Amino acid sequence: MKLKKTMTSELLAARVARHSDRPEAAVVDATGEVTYREFWSRVQRTATELSHRSAGKRRIAVLPTSDIGSLVVVVAAMHAGVSVVLLHRHLLAHEFADVIAVCKPSLIAAHPRQHARLHGWGAGNVFAPDDLALGPTETIPAPAPNSELLVGVTSGTTGPPKLFVRNQASWAATLDRSDALLDLGRGDRVSAPGTLDHTHFLYGALHGLTRGATVDLREPTAALEDAATHLYSVPTIAWDIARSGVRSTSVREVLSSAARWAQSGRAALAAVLPNAVLTHFYGASELSFVSYDRSDSNGTEVSGQLFDGVEVEIRDELLHVRSDMLFDGYLSRVGDHTTLTNGPDKNGWMTVGDRGSVEDGRLTLHGRGSETIVRAGLTVELTPIEAALLAVPGVLEAGVVGLSHDRTGEEPAAGVVVAQNDPISVARIRRHLRTVLPGPSMPVVLAILDSLPRTPRGKLDRQALAATLATVRTVGSPDAPVTTNQTVSAPPS
Repeated sequence: MKLKKTMTSELLAARVARHSDRPEAAVVDATGEVTYREFWSRVQRTATELSHRSAGKRRIAVLPTSDIGSLVVVVAAMHAGVSVVLLHRHLLAHEFADVIAVCKPSLIAAHPRQHARLHGWGAGNVFAPDDLALGPTETIPAPAPNSELLVGVTSGTTGPPKLFVRNQASWAATLDRSDALLDLGRGDRVSAPGTLDHTHFLYGALHGLTRGATVDLREPTAALEDAATHLYSVPTIAWDIARSGVRSTSVREVLSSAARWAQSGRAALAAVLPNAVLTHFYGASELSFVSYDRSDSNGTEVSGQLFDGVEVEIRDELLHVRSDMLFDGYLSRVGDHTTLTNGPDKNGWMTVGDRGSVEDGRLTLHGRGSETIVRAGLTVELTPIEAALLAVPGVLEAGVVGLSHDRTGEEPAAGVVVAQNDPISVARIRRHLRTVLPGPSMPVVLAILDSLPRTPRGKLDRQALAATLATVRTVGSPDAPVTTNQTVSAPPS
C-alpha cells in the first residue's frame, strides 16, 4: 500500500473548538461534569496562561489523573502550541529527574492529589490545573503542524526512560484514521476509564472531544450504567468488566490496545457487551496506528488490516513501517543540548523490533525482536530486570521472560542461579528489586534454578525458561533462605 500524500489535517485543539458553544456535557469525572462551553472557556484561559509562562521553553510537564482539569491543561497546551511532557505514575525519582533535565519544562501541572508524589520525586513548585485557568483570555496563534505536540515517557525500568516526540500533524493524521474507522459523534458517550497518563486512554478521551461526544472518565461500570457507546480498554479492564456483573447493550465499540487478548477474555467481554464490535489496535508510541483486528457479535472478523496510508516491509523478519503518523524521534541530551535521535530513516521507515509477516496485505505479528513485553498496557523491558537481579550479591545468573496472563496480557517471571556457599533470602532479592524497578517490572514469579537453559550457541533459551517458569509453584516462606529449586511468587504490582 502506497503512502498517501495529503494536506495537513485540522489540528487537535481546533477540532475540539468546533464544539465550544455547545451546552452538552464534554467531560464527566468522579466529581461531576462540565459542558463544552465551560470546558473550552477553561481551555482558553489556561492556554493564555501557559503561553505566557512557557515563552522560550515551549514545554510543560503534566502528571494527569482521570479528572476534568487534566484534560483541560492538556488541550490548552496543545491549543497554545506548548508541548506536553506526559509523565506517568510509575516513574522512579531518578527517572523523573532525567526527564526534567532533558525536557526542561517551564512548569509542572498535576491534580493536587498527585502533588505529594511529585514532591517525593524531587519536584519543586507544582501547579494544579485549576490554578492555571484563573486569568483572562487572549487570542492564541495556531501552532504549526510540524511543531512538537507531545513528549511521551516510556515506562522504563532501570536507566533513563526513552522520550518519544510526536508532532501536531502526526496526531491529526491519527485522528483522521479514527474518524474513518469509528462511528462516533454528538450524542455518543466515550468511556476512557484508565488513568490518563496512559496514552491509549488519553488519546481516547481527546478523540471523543474532537468528535463532540461526552467523555466519561469514571470507573467503567459507572460509565456503562450511563449508556456508554464506546469503551477504550485494555485486557485488564475488560476482565474486570466481564466479572463485575454489569451488562450493557449500549456499547457499540470496544477499542483495545496493548497485549492481544486471550480468546477466553474476548468471549467473556462479548457476553456482557453483546452489541459491541471489538477492535484491537496494533501500533507503538513511535509508530501510532499500524493495523487492527476487528470482530463483531455475528462472528465477522478482520485480522491484521493495515490502516489507510500505512506501508509495511519485512526485513530479516523485522517489521518496518512508514506512514504520516510516525513519531519524530527520541529526545536525547547531547552535551548541553537536546536533539532528536533514532527517528524514521531518510526514506521515512521505522522499526521498533517487532517481528511479523505479510500475506495478502494482512499483517501477522510474531512477537518482539527485542526483549520486551506489555503488562496491563505498559511496556516492560526484560533486560534491565535481569540487570537488577544480577546486581544482588550472590546472584550468579538471571533470566527474565514474559508469561501469558488472561487479565494483564503478559507478566515478567524470573529464574536465577545463586551461589551455593552464600545463601541469600528471597526477601533480600525482592527488597533490592523494589528499590530499582517500577511496579510493572516486578517479577510475579522468582525461581531458583540449578542452571538456566541455554541454546547450543550459549544464549539464554527464553522459550525453555518460560516453559519452566510457567509450571512453578510457590514454596517456602518469603523470608526463608533461598535454596536450589525454591520458587516464590511475588504479588502483582
